[in-house]
Amino acid sequence: MVNRLSGYLRETSQELKRVSWPSIAELKESTIVVLVTVAVITVFLFIVDKILDLGIKQLIALG
Repeated sequence: MVNRLSGYLRETSQELKRVSWPSIAELKESTIVVLVTVAVITVFLFIVDKILDLGIKQLIALG
């Protein structure tokens, strides 16, 4: 059990050395892209929700 755990940790350490980590500039750019995308989707869903809410209220008022 200990041998398996130490082997796993050794392999994980070796694999992390091979990872290509993003630079600070790339990280900032990706973060901005994600935040803008989330904001746009949030606004879009809010507008669709309000339109559907108004539509359902109109249907209820007709009935």
